[in-house]
Amino acid sequence: SITDEMSAVVEMTTRSPILCEAKDFVTGLYDAEGNMLEQTENLPILAFSLAPVCKYIIEYFEGDFSPGDVIFHNDVFSLGNQNNDVAVYRPIFHEDTLIGFSAVKGHQADIGGNVRGGYNPNAKEVWQEALRIPPIKVYEKGKLKKDVWDLIFANIRLDIVAHDMRAQMGACKVGERRLMALIEKYGMESYQAHKVALFEASRKMVEAEIGQIPNGVYSGEGMVYFDGHNEGTEFTIRVKITVEDSKIIFDYSGTDDQTNGFVNGTFTSSASATILVFLQLINPDIPHNEGMVKPIEMIIPEGTILNARYPKATTFGNHLCPPNADAIIRALAPVIPDRVTAGWNNLLCCLTTGDDPGSGETYVDIGFMALKGGSGAMKGTDGYDHIGMIDASGGILDQDYEMFEQTTPHLLTRHEYIAAYGGITCFNFNPDDTVTAKPLRLNRDTLHDLEDNLLLFFSGFSRSAGSILKDQKTRTQENDQEMLNNLHYVKELGLRSQEALEGSDPVLFGEIMHEHWEHKKKRSGGMSNPQIDQWYALAMDHGAVGGKLVGAGGGGFLMFYARDRETLKRTMTEAGLEEIRFRFDFEGTTTTIT
Repeated sequence: SITDEMSAVVEMTTRSPILCEAKDFVTGLYDAEGNMLEQTENLPILAFSLAPVCKYIIEYFEGDFSPGDVIFHNDVFSLGNQNNDVAVYRPIFHEDTLIGFSAVKGHQADIGGNVRGGYNPNAKEVWQEALRIPPIKVYEKGKLKKDVWDLIFANIRLDIVAHDMRAQMGACKVGERRLMALIEKYGMESYQAHKVALFEASRKMVEAEIGQIPNGVYSGEGMVYFDGHNEGTEFTIRVKITVEDSKIIFDYSGTDDQTNGFVNGTFTSSASATILVFLQLINPDIPHNEGMVKPIEMIIPEGTILNARYPKATTFGNHLCPPNADAIIRALAPVIPDRVTAGWNNLLCCLTTGDDPGSGETYVDIGFMALKGGSGAMKGTDGYDHIGMIDASGGILDQDYEMFEQTTPHLLTRHEYIAAYGGITCFNFNPDDTVTAKPLRLNRDTLHDLEDNLLLFFSGFSRSAGSILKDQKTRTQENDQEMLNNLHYVKELGLRSQEALEGSDPVLFGEIMHEHWEHKKKRSGGMSNPQIDQWYALAMDHGAVGGKLVGAGGGGFLMFYARDRETLKRTMTEAGLEEIRFRFDFEGTTTTIT
């Protein structure tokens, strides 16, 4: 795929993590009329705005294109979807005849406006959000228009944006080169014939999918909460879907009026949302080209929250996709129940910006790793957890932790998954389902004492913890007071263990281990067994201060803190247990590339 190669170029040559890691960009090829040939839709909400803008650019310049031209565009009031999503278009020629365009649209780290990063929740009009870029040539006939270039980037705060726009231009050049080579190989006549056949095939495939939906008119609603200014405000997206044989119409005429804040959509952001949601309900193998969208009609009146009237603020428009999706899903669920999903997560994300105190450089970062939720269940299949919103169709990618710390002044202290931390760490499981990891600062003598006097023995068997944990969970949910008291007490023992270690008292730590084991056994009859009890008693009689089970359920390994390590080691070995030597690791999980 040519657009896949273009996508790889963008991924490997851009600098902003928003582009090179999260892949918040799309690539595409279009014919001389702006019709979609193919796209690589890393972020689908962006993808279905490229073709409409391409057609607008053709009309705007009245066909005045030359080889070597490069055009920028982001203007939301000339079919752009979001201010930060800046597109590059490059016309492609064969023997002096315009045959198409290559294009890349990506979310830029800054686009001017009142606030760094582009998301201004206080905005009420577009100039408070961004620099508007209507179609403009930054290269003409292969020559840089320096005055135009300087005007644009004088109004953008971050130098990284100019670099990333050059990377998008480079990807467009690759698209131009590959399409020209394709036509040179097969000829213009063959290219045109195959293009028409491909459009027609995709159109017929979509029409066949629509034909499987019973004719009728179906209605659904989705809710939008908060306009960015007035707490408690609510807005309703209303869609009426009409299915007429092989055609489908999405009519949003009943949708609430635009807001007075930045929680508004543009026609293109809302139309893109409608298309991507509908595509999730039909055959996923249909090629994405102009023929695919021909049977789909959309009515999105100007002045509604989905199509704000100039000059309203619209930065949040892409993220009205989830409630739009809710409306479509609710409308079609009664007639295609096997294809729709339950609702996806709404946006839960943060943008951080500032000056790095170490380097003095300005930075902007979108916390994609902070996204939570996932996609809804469908008939016969559970939903699943991931960070992607429905506007990304689950495709948005998380930041790499190390790169996050390299490109921002922030230190990532935890994420949702508990990794293999190095050293001795205290984990706090909080009421809001978060987990806090705190490395314990132990002096060297305490660490040496623990490594010398903690002994680990393999019991030779293990058992599943499933039934034990299920019993504990059931009793806890039933508010079994004995179980709750036990859990609270064991939690206190954990805190006392931390105090003992940080207070350089490993013997007290061993005594708390013993107390912990005695209480833990009371939670479930399956927690121990006669053999474990026998080994534990033997250890306590021969040098152990306290111990615990380590491993699955009621078996696995026995760990003891010993007053007399040699006696304990000899006794347990004679009883048939194998000592496992270990040491503390202070690096945690590492990745080795060879």
